[in-house]
Amino acid sequence: MLTVVALIQAVPGKSALLKAELEKLVRATRRENGCVQYDLHQDNTDPDRFLFYENWASRELWQAHLASAHLLAFRQATEGLTQTTLWEMTRVG
Repeated sequence: MLTVVALIQAVPGKSALLKAELEKLVRATRRENGCVQYDLHQDNTDPDRFLFYENWASRELWQAHLASAHLLAFRQATEGLTQTTLWEMTRVG
């Protein structure tokens, strides 16, 4: 099992657009092979900050997600509007 935490920071004033695009990802990604959990969160004090908490059956299936058509469409729709930091993690307790 692979856990991925993705922190996505929107350019100020673009959080509504980013949120709409992120919500599209949730619906499509949850149907993907290997997706165990894919939860989107928005910061309560900074509406421009979003976080995905993801669990995947394997790193290979997560890599397939990164090449999916809906993630590529998201990247095109939000180009220049975000800064993203990813952490790949393994549960230890």
